[in-house]
Amino acid sequence: MAGWWRALPRAAQRYPWPTNVLLYAGLFSAGDALQQRLRGGPADWRQTRRVATLAVTFHANFNYVWLRLLERALPGRAPRVVLTVLCDQLFGGPIALSAFYVGMSILQEKDDVLLDLKQKFWNTYKHCNQVFPYSRQVCTGLLYS
Repeated sequence: MAGWWRALPRAAQRYPWPTNVLLYAGLFSAGDALQQRLRGGPADWRQTRRVATLAVTFHANFNYVWLRLLERALPGRAPRVVLTVLCDQLFGGPIALSAFYVGMSILQEKDDVLLDLKQKFWNTYKHCNQVFPYSRQVCTGLLYS
């Protein structure tokens, strides 16, 4: 295990995009499994698979490209970091949350794919921004019900 743990930073440096996709799949899946465990119900592996699918197909790729774009558009430290976080929360956050709720509804084959988005978007967005600005991915995975 120690060898694997040391190899992760090298893999991330050499293959950043695929490493990012795998990490997102793992984090989203773990968040979903933790949510199910905390609720005390039986494990729903189909649900966890849907969350992982959404993480691999959209969220990992979107966030990778979006954050690299922000880093290139707003390089540097101090005030620009604050501007980068604000841009991420004002533009990236709503896109990611909307894609999550609509994507999950599509994967669950719901009749109204916008219903969860309408009902849950503002509460999730507000909560994620109150807790910690970088927690968008974690909040989305843990608050979805």
